[in-house]
Order: sequence, then structure tokens, then C-alpha cells
Amino acid sequence: MVRLTADLIWKSPHFFNAVRERELDLRGNKIAVIENVGATEDQFDTLDLSDNEIVKLENFPLMNRLGTLLLNNNRITRISPNLGEFLPKLHTLVLTNNRLTNLAEIDPLASLPKLQFLSLLDNNITKKPNYRLYVIHKLRSLRVLDFKKVKQKERAEAKILFASEEAEEEVKRESAKVVPAETLSTQESAREQQTPKPVAPTPEQILAIKAAIVNSQTLEEVARLEQALKSGQLPAEFNISDGDNAPNGEATGQEDNMITEEKEANNERKESEPEEKKDEPSEMEEE
Repeated sequence: MVRLTADLIWKSPHFFNAVRERELDLRGNKIAVIENVGATEDQFDTLDLSDNEIVKLENFPLMNRLGTLLLNNNRITRISPNLGEFLPKLHTLVLTNNRLTNLAEIDPLASLPKLQFLSLLDNNITKKPNYRLYVIHKLRSLRVLDFKKVKQKERAEAKILFASEEAEEEVKRESAKVVPAETLSTQESAREQQTPKPVAPTPEQILAIKAAIVNSQTLEEVARLEQALKSGQLPAEFNISDGDNAPNGEATGQEDNMITEEKEANNERKESEPEEKKDEPSEMEEE
């Protein structure tokens, strides 16, 4: 953990960014607490605090110039309720990939009078029912949410949905509900049961693959079959059901023919050997 000191602020890179705004780069310093930001002397339009370990969005001094605040890839779970008092000109806030979970946690952002661009992507809050309409309802000045333009139709829907305080409170209560651990474990076990487990190949399947390798006409086919034999994950054509032959009838038929031909050759050799032995004594008698 690194403290955000005045010395760190003075030594950090600062430059004019792509939109010609003066930017201070404090990203990737493992900063856990926002502090000593007054050392910037309000000389920057953009402040980049991405890729740190910040938990609370707070402790800003009055900064009349700051318009963009980048806080993606942190651990933010809480936002100061009076944030807008100290950042009156803030128009862009990026909170992508943080730890905001309930809709009520973004309520303090309503104190930012000029907030127009907001990103909450990769926060659990985005998975809550009516998330987008709730944010549009709470942040009336918002123009772009999660890099999608806020449409007039969405504003109308949000106005109807949250016409009363009771409706708003009900959505907050639904958002605060936690899924029981038992339900999660049940869902995980169901997924495990649905996932097919690999089955070891049978002797018949192994013989069929070996025969197919012998009769393969391309190196790619040989490599594919050898990999299947090593991994045990057989191609569909080699799946053999109980009591049935392999679907790849040509491979197994060719293998049977090879075995039959070898047996016939052996029998011919055995039959020819006695005849040769019988012929030898007769040749000696003639002599």
C-alpha cells in the first residue's frame, strides 16, 4: 500500500491529453486512500487514479477546475454524500470495475450538478433489476451511461417507474437482497451435473483409431487421430455403443481383413512346411 503524498503528486507524470486537457497520471501506485489532493493546487482538468486500491470516493478539497475523474479498476464500495460540494465542475466519472453492489450506493452522485458521462460497467450493481432506469432517474443531468446514450424514451420510462418514493424504496430493497449461499451452491452443482465428463476409450475404440491411422491419407488426419488417442477425447465417428460395432465400419472392416489375411498366410506357411520335409528324403533316395 502506498500513501498519496504531496511528493508523489509532484513527481507523477502530467501532460496534455488527447482532448487537450491538462492531466495528472496517478494510476498503478497501489493507493488505498485519497488524501493530500490539495497538492495539485487545482491545476488539472483530468485526474487519473485508475488501477489502485481505493475503497472510498472521498477526501477531495474544493477543485473548481477538475472535470474528469478516472477511477476504473479500484475497490470502491462507498461514495461520499457531499462529493458534489467539492467537485462542482465534474462532468465525467469512470468507475468501471469496482465493487458497487446496491443501487442506493450511487445516490451520492446526484450531488454532482454537472455530471454527464458515467461508467459503472463491471460492477455488480449493473446486474440489479431496473439498474439503468434507476441511475437515469437519480442523475437527471446524465447524457451517457456505460458508453450508451441516454434516450428520451428511457427518461420517460424512469419517470413512470419511479413516480413515487415508495416505488424507489422498493427497488432499493430488491437491490439490497443477497442471494443465499445455498442457492449458489445448488446452481453450481447443477452446472457440474450438466457438464459432460470425459469417458475413457474402450479397447474397440482404440483398435478402430489405430486402424484409421494406418489408412489415413493426410498428415493432418494422422495428427488429429493421434491427439485424440492421447487425450482420450474421441471424435464422434469412434463412439461405440454397447453391443454395437463402431460407426466407422470401414476402419474396423479393414482391420478385420488385415487380421484374417495374416491368419491365412500363417496357415499356408504351416501347410507348406510338412510338404517340404516330405520332399527332402525322396530326393536323397533318388541319389
